[in-house]
Amino acid sequence: MTEPTLSERARDIRCVVFDVDGVITDCKLDLGPDGSEWKAVNVRDGLGIKLLLQAGIEVAVISGRPSAAMQQRFEYLGVRHVWLNVERKIPAFEILLHKLALEDRQMAVMGDDVPDLPLMRRAGLALTVADAHPKALAAAHWASRLPGGGGAVREAADLILKAQGKDQAHEEAQS
Repeated sequence: MTEPTLSERARDIRCVVFDVDGVITDCKLDLGPDGSEWKAVNVRDGLGIKLLLQAGIEVAVISGRPSAAMQQRFEYLGVRHVWLNVERKIPAFEILLHKLALEDRQMAVMGDDVPDLPLMRRAGLALTVADAHPKALAAAHWASRLPGGGGAVREAADLILKAQGKDQAHEEAQS
């Protein structure tokens, strides 16, 4: 049996799982003297998440760090499946699979570093960012031209939407 092409993998996707730090953000934390953390996000990435959801593709977040600000951001975007401060990501992934009645091949995972490798290896479509750790780049079926926090999420969303013939829906709705 031959390996599926990138386009074939993307056509099967029904849910995209994103890591936060290094994927949705640029992997930097601005730390305040009171212990507060600040993260920057790219508005285009947010639109990419919304476009996936509008196309009927579920979006989930599984991240090893807690963040009240990111929780609020995901609620604003309409992301219903959010796991933050999760040390072991596979159990959350398996809960998500069961909840959505999906198989590994129907899942895309976008990660950037070693903690994301178990999910990336299980996913039907493993995605990463241009500035990912070399092990994440090696595990990925596709790497963005853009860095984490710099539009890579939108680029991944566009790839999946195009493969499924859903990339024009937003443009047509706006005209």
